[in-house]
Amino acid sequence: MHIRTSFPYETTHDDLRIPLPDGTLLYARAWRPLTDEPVPALLEYLPYRLSDWTAPRDHQRHPWYAGHGYASVRVDIRGHGNSEGMPTDEYSATELADGVEVVNWLAAQPWCNGRVGMFGISWGGFNSLQIAALAPEPLKAIVTVCSADDRYDNDVHYMGGSVLAVDMHAWASTMLAFVSRPPDPQYVGDAWREMWLKRLEVVEPFMHTWLGHQTRDDYWRHGSVCEDYGAIDAAVLAVGGWHDPYRDTVLRLVEHLPADRVRGLIGPWSHQYPDRGLPPGPAIGFLQETLRWWDHWLKDEDTGVMAEPLLRSYVSDSHRPATVYPTLPGRWVGEPAWPSPHVRAVTYAFQGAPVLVRSPMHTGIDAGRFFPFGNDADLPPDQREEDARSACFEFEVGEETWVLGRPKVRLRLTSEVPRGQVVARLCDVAPDGSSTLVTRGVLNLSARHGRDRAVPWEPGATEDVTFELNGIGHAFPPGHRIRLAVSSAYWPWIWPQPDSAAGFGLEPAGSSLELPVRARALEGSADGTAITFEEPEQAEPLGVNSPITLDEPRPERLIVRDVAKGEWRLEVDPRYGGTRVYPDGLEFTEDALETYTINEWDPLSARTRSEWSIRLHRPELGWDATVRTRSEISCDRHDFIASNEVICLEGEEVLFHRTWEKRTPRTAG
Repeated sequence: MHIRTSFPYETTHDDLRIPLPDGTLLYARAWRPLTDEPVPALLEYLPYRLSDWTAPRDHQRHPWYAGHGYASVRVDIRGHGNSEGMPTDEYSATELADGVEVVNWLAAQPWCNGRVGMFGISWGGFNSLQIAALAPEPLKAIVTVCSADDRYDNDVHYMGGSVLAVDMHAWASTMLAFVSRPPDPQYVGDAWREMWLKRLEVVEPFMHTWLGHQTRDDYWRHGSVCEDYGAIDAAVLAVGGWHDPYRDTVLRLVEHLPADRVRGLIGPWSHQYPDRGLPPGPAIGFLQETLRWWDHWLKDEDTGVMAEPLLRSYVSDSHRPATVYPTLPGRWVGEPAWPSPHVRAVTYAFQGAPVLVRSPMHTGIDAGRFFPFGNDADLPPDQREEDARSACFEFEVGEETWVLGRPKVRLRLTSEVPRGQVVARLCDVAPDGSSTLVTRGVLNLSARHGRDRAVPWEPGATEDVTFELNGIGHAFPPGHRIRLAVSSAYWPWIWPQPDSAAGFGLEPAGSSLELPVRARALEGSADGTAITFEEPEQAEPLGVNSPITLDEPRPERLIVRDVAKGEWRLEVDPRYGGTRVYPDGLEFTEDALETYTINEWDPLSARTRSEWSIRLHRPELGWDATVRTRSEISCDRHDFIASNEVICLEGEEVLFHRTWEKRTPRTAG
């Protein structure tokens, strides 16, 4: 990592209040170049609190952009951080309308030349796409990183029509804790307590809403830009990582947006900006790459960025199973179109006698983290134990085989129960038997005719089902085996159906795996030019300190098996940030623990629990605020049962305490 200290422009920064038509003021921080000429503006628009939670990351990139001649602005969404107003659901119509107003406000400032770009990762990548689909005139280009074009089937809520137990719950619980945090008196003054209490009165756990929409209805269509790609006028640089759950969006965007206004980039990365150097690498000079994008679209400079292949992606070499990789070996390849003329579909037919797939409920315990963040225990370990709980079909690799894109499976199934799910994992099996997870996919059997409906299976009937696995770039070497493992359970990623312990029959005749095989001879760009990037570069770090502690850290992921009860418990420490002290004196302490429990043969035993504690302390102001939350989901045959609690304290005094209990019918989940 190169830390840049000298830039073409000297810079300044200040805090702003951006007015909305209803009088609400959004809190913003703007870094600007010292120049008399108006410059383009860049916007990052998030609920994650610019004065503390994202401050270290913001400081890496916003001053860097300002130093290269852009007004780079970070804004807290309404009802979050130090912005006024009440919080809403994620990507609500209010949030997006506010975002359009912010874009127009930036364009009208005397220091802006009227052109605006927007960027972000995850939430900020989502709303960049969604606001681009609303087409405010000043918004000329966006950079969307680790985001989704489909809120139902490519987000944290559902996968293949099945409830994502692992992140439906974990992220709803995280947001309950996040939205309950108070404004900071350092920036809003004595009004902080009144603002906090008003917000808390309108808080509603997101999981209630998300569980209330178990098929792809109008709730999920809102904000899903796949509904109308043609609505996006801005140029789109779409970025993802093969270890991020949102990477398929990049493939769809380069397929459906006009080729003269889109470029795609997929590396081996996790759910992180590609310059941060977090595993797996290699990291790239991502800020420089985005600067080429901004300079082309916002300054009319010929940077060559549109001469790059439509899609640049990383094909990883085969690697042994591990939960973290500092760097994955491989190579960059470029595609002139998507689908690519360099990729062809190769079908591998299953062989053998019919099998009963009846996986124990804890199959999936070695799935790894749904959202890898670059931590030591994020990625799936050796899959041999998971494979043993699945039906496996293998194919010898005669010559090196590059896979690039979304594999597809076609399965002939017989089910004796009306509801269930099927999970397919693609693994790379080495000669010593070690099994590395390459990619996977899920289908809720009731969603086999479309994600917008729930169609029960006729007990005893045989049907062919087809579904795609998540996209990947991977090279299978000679002498290895391609393994397709099929299971009827995948906890805690997928919430089990009431009768899923029955499993299903699988008929190999009529079942197959289809791999998108890429030509090996074509490395780099179509003309043979190697695809390269500059080394990672950032602005000077903010200077946040993490106090040294003698306490033994708990494991990131701990599996506990009660042999007598047949119960499995997975404990996860998400490790978002821990304790840190900011240069402005804020002491921020954060602790979270997620727990997933199931009995190996009882799908109705599934339950999740999440506990959060967040303390914000300013000793010099005598300010001490704490948020504690608890969230749980369990189920019976007919309902999901959600329980939530929020406790907020000023010092030792409880200012707010509320609990929620809600039952939601299991219509599709």
